[in-house]
Amino acid sequence: MASRKLNFTSSDGVSFEVDEIVALQWRIIKRMLELSVPDGDIPLPKVTGEILQMVIEYSKKHVESSTSKDQGADDDLKAWDAEFVNVDESILFDLMMAANYLHFQSLLDLTCQKVADMKGQSVEDICNILGIPKNLTRDEQEELRGKFGMLFE
Repeated sequence: MASRKLNFTSSDGVSFEVDEIVALQWRIIKRMLELSVPDGDIPLPKVTGEILQMVIEYSKKHVESSTSKDQGADDDLKAWDAEFVNVDESILFDLMMAANYLHFQSLLDLTCQKVADMKGQSVEDICNILGIPKNLTRDEQEELRGKFGMLFE
């Protein structure tokens, strides 16, 4: 039986047609479909087309993996996931925000773990990751350590 298709529009106007089984991984969509069947495109105003494309790719891979009977599928998926989040920090944070917005727990867990793995970096590195200006005073650096202390441990 073929899966129903759902249409999504990103914040920058890019449209995507997605199998329902793929989109059901996103709790926000699952809940929406429990309440009613949408007519037309479903807007996702907090997710850009580039990031939505990545979220869909991740979702498809996980649906495919869950239906695989291959015994090595779990190890293959873990390796694929590790490569998937091996991206520029700004993309990683956008993926994390999209996962949070969509209530997509497995992607949120994966992106949060990748950020947690960044612990132990210098103030300058953390500033680069978070997009904070580099010319901070010593007081501003200490304030940053206070706010994001767990990243410097």
